[in-house]
Amino acid sequence: MPKYIIERDIPNVGTLTQQELQGISQKSCGVLREMGPKIQWLQSYVTGDKVYCVYIAPDEASVREHAERGGFPANRISEVKNIIDPTTAESR
Repeated sequence: MPKYIIERDIPNVGTLTQQELQGISQKSCGVLREMGPKIQWLQSYVTGDKVYCVYIAPDEASVREHAERGGFPANRISEVKNIIDPTTAESR
């Protein structure tokens, strides 16, 4: 199943409290439960004004639907084509 990176522009998101982040997470998980098991949220990275989310989903339309139903921005959705890490540099 494809993996996606979702870039969400949310001004000052880095200043939200743990309680506020928990509320956002709960909303997201509720929408995911309604949508069924084919779309999964793996994790998110919160910066000053953006959230970068990693999802597994059958297609980009499912990611957009989740964003719309949850009231979250999805300013950019990119399908992951490959994954590299430090071990990629090693000879095989």
